[in-house]
Amino acid sequence: MPDIPPSPLRRPVRLGVAAAALGLLAVVGCAPVAESGSDGAAGAEERTLTVFAAASLTDTFGELGERFEADHPDTVVEFNFAGSSELAQQITEGAPADVFAAADTRTMDQVADAGATEGEPRVFARNRLEIAVPPDNPAGITGLADLAGDDVQVALCAEEVPCGAAAQTVLDESGVAVEPVTRERDVRAALTKVRLGEVDAALVYRTDVLSAGDDVRGIEFPEAAEAVNSYPIAVLADAPEPELAAAWVELVRSEAGGEVLTAAGFDLATD
Repeated sequence: MPDIPPSPLRRPVRLGVAAAALGLLAVVGCAPVAESGSDGAAGAEERTLTVFAAASLTDTFGELGERFEADHPDTVVEFNFAGSSELAQQITEGAPADVFAAADTRTMDQVADAGATEGEPRVFARNRLEIAVPPDNPAGITGLADLAGDDVQVALCAEEVPCGAAAQTVLDESGVAVEPVTRERDVRAALTKVRLGEVDAALVYRTDVLSAGDDVRGIEFPEAAEAVNSYPIAVLADAPEPELAAAWVELVRSEAGGEVLTAAGFDLATD
């Protein structure tokens, strides 16, 4: 770090003032120092809440994280956003985390069946697919069947992640055969292919289409009703901060959390 030059407004300190300052430092130096954990803000110990969450929750959980930190001034919320299947594997292999929020119940069941959740996971939101295309829609996509065109370049999520599994279900149920030019590790990566103009279309969640703003166009299609994804959340069994984890789940499932989720395009769970 470069040296900071002395301020041009700084003036010479007279000897008497300097001596008094030295005396004050001597007194302060003899005063006891507050230990971490004692009463008062100066002794507060910072805690970290670690949340593993599906990539499609990046924006909503980021906003809720700011609220949580404001309500818990001694807490920092750290996120690990990725494909749900990747996160589930990390958790079952012992990665330290407090909360897991997945983009489908199948992935959460894998974590719960491994004994890695504390209590029953709860569904808090639902999401469905849309076709994302560039703003000018160069391939003229109007519906799901158009994705099967010979010259149409399509990005899908990997089949092991929820957005990929949902896409494959929709295609299979509709009898539409699509050969993707790429399968991406999570929904945000598939969306990025559209934003960069590298593909003509991608099957992603409608929440991700909304988050992209004017960078993409979203095309709804009725077949999406065949694969609506439910999003469960759970405190993890080995959570380093179980009380903070429970408070985070409460925030996500609260009225305030619901407002953030619905604004992003999620449907709230009613069960």
